[in-house]
Amino acid sequence: MTKDYYKILGISEFSTQDEIKKAYRNLVRKFHPDVAGNSDEIVSRFKDINEAYEFLSDSFKKSDYDKARKFYNYAESKKEYNNQYKNTKNTTNPNYKKTKTEEKKSENKQTEEKQNSFSFNWEEFIKNFKTETETKRIQTPQKGKDINTDVEISVLESINGTTKTINMLKTQVCPKCGGRKFVNGSACKHCHGKGDISEYKKFNVRIPAGIKDKSKIRLAGEGEKGQNGGKNGDLYLTIHIAGVNEFATEGNNVLKTVPISPFEAVLGAAINIDTPIGKVSLKIAKGTRSGQKIRLAGCGLENNGLYGDMIVTIEIQIPKQISPDELNLYKKLQEISINSVR
Repeated sequence: MTKDYYKILGISEFSTQDEIKKAYRNLVRKFHPDVAGNSDEIVSRFKDINEAYEFLSDSFKKSDYDKARKFYNYAESKKEYNNQYKNTKNTTNPNYKKTKTEEKKSENKQTEEKQNSFSFNWEEFIKNFKTETETKRIQTPQKGKDINTDVEISVLESINGTTKTINMLKTQVCPKCGGRKFVNGSACKHCHGKGDISEYKKFNVRIPAGIKDKSKIRLAGEGEKGQNGGKNGDLYLTIHIAGVNEFATEGNNVLKTVPISPFEAVLGAAINIDTPIGKVSLKIAKGTRSGQKIRLAGCGLENNGLYGDMIVTIEIQIPKQISPDELNLYKKLQEISINSVR
């Protein structure tokens, strides 16, 4: 055997896939032409390392390689035994002449040795191996790949639950040629010789109430199509909740902090806010203080036909940008103010 892939990677035939990968990475870092130089010896060594990893990291290729390796070693050991047998015959008496019966037996023995001799062309094996391995892959049932995508929902949708329509571009193995790209010797007309097809598919996905941010929803069998009777992959949806800190829950009650401006707190106002049951008008009374709570009955979460409340905490905020006119009014207010809050 001209190439022993285990020796090339410096591992044993019982090494795990993690050990094979680790040995390969270490050798690549050491013998990459960009690191070790561009000499013919380094380039050849680097090529052998990659070729060894290509075979040993693939379960199909590794299995066939191990069989061929054992067969080759058996043939070589038998060949060596036959050579030793020839060298030791009649060495005690070189002048000894065979009888006709012994000559006949010798001729029969030589014929038998020729029939049992084995010439293993390793280069030819490497050349044809990929084709044989790919044929096995085509014949073996393989599960389709899983697909992952993201879905964004609002906080209210996460609280109440919702249904989202997902339009996914899915790439699947061509159903006509099974990924082989050819049918009856000609390029497959269905996939135009690509071996796969891409098309959009719509999914109506029910997102349950109370789902958490970054939760995953699995749609079994909606991934890429399996090959040769293998199962389809799965579709995984990662849920992202926009403004996830906008609401909090306490049983069936929903908690929310609502900012208002100073003049709304002093003069009172009616503002629209989002609740789990939709938009409602929230009345701000005159002289409302920061931190004051307002309860909106029946605007919380539903449980067995009963609704909780929404509890709003008022937070008075100063705008980040104040116009000159507003600033003058605050100065005027400072001058005429007669009461202290402290």
